[in-house]
Amino acid sequence: MNAQILNGSVAIVAGGARGIGRASALRLAELGARVAVLDVNLNAAAEYDEELTAASVAEELRDRAGDGIAVQADLTVPYEAQRAIQTVADRWGRLDALVIPVGGAITPYPRSAASATTDDDFSVLVDVNMRSVVNCCRATVPHMRDGGGGTIVTVASGAALAVDSGGFLAAYAMTKAAVLQYTRYLAAEVGHWGIRVNCIAPGVIRTARVVAQSAVSGIVNDDAAKSIPLGRQGEPSDIADAVQYFVSPLSAYITGQVLAVDGGSTMH
Repeated sequence: MNAQILNGSVAIVAGGARGIGRASALRLAELGARVAVLDVNLNAAAEYDEELTAASVAEELRDRAGDGIAVQADLTVPYEAQRAIQTVADRWGRLDALVIPVGGAITPYPRSAASATTDDDFSVLVDVNMRSVVNCCRATVPHMRDGGGGTIVTVASGAALAVDSGGFLAAYAMTKAAVLQYTRYLAAEVGHWGIRVNCIAPGVIRTARVVAQSAVSGIVNDDAAKSIPLGRQGEPSDIADAVQYFVSPLSAYITGQVLAVDGGSTMH
């Protein structure tokens, strides 16, 4: 594939300051896109000692594509998402791609079982995993519609496709399952405007945050890797590969689909 296949396009990565989001943003920049990272904390990589290749994520983007910005925004708040996305549209005059890996299993693991999830934890997960996706899509679709099309990539989770044997991460899985279904409904709505909408469902991905939190959850370990058909747990670059596919012309006739990127963990 042409290394500059996205040259001239504009992409937004919501939740792109670290982990899967940062890996996806850098990949799109490497493909020639002008990329805007949106995040509530633009220095989020430092929280788990994720190493950058420049002083900031925005500078990393500029090093790869010659242009790139980072916009601080709480995407769980509708007007904040609207403001951030309008900022990008005003800067570059178009929106071609929206990738939304924002959110995660960010509440305490020990109380994440189905019968133990607190009201506060549930509200937090609904906000970061569901509302942020809806807010970003509502703010982006009018720009893509007026521009003749685009592509949206949401990020759910393998937890939305399979059940943890101990019943943990229940509310997280529920909110990510909602993202999966929202993706399908949005795809059905906006396809005639030339907008494609697809979803990636990652398995366990070894981001700096997941590795650090594994001291409590135990999710990242050699035994778990051995149980995966491909024999390893995922890396952020594995998700960036899938993002590249869905944003590129290779998926021009694909919409409303969910791609599990998990080494075969959920094939059963």
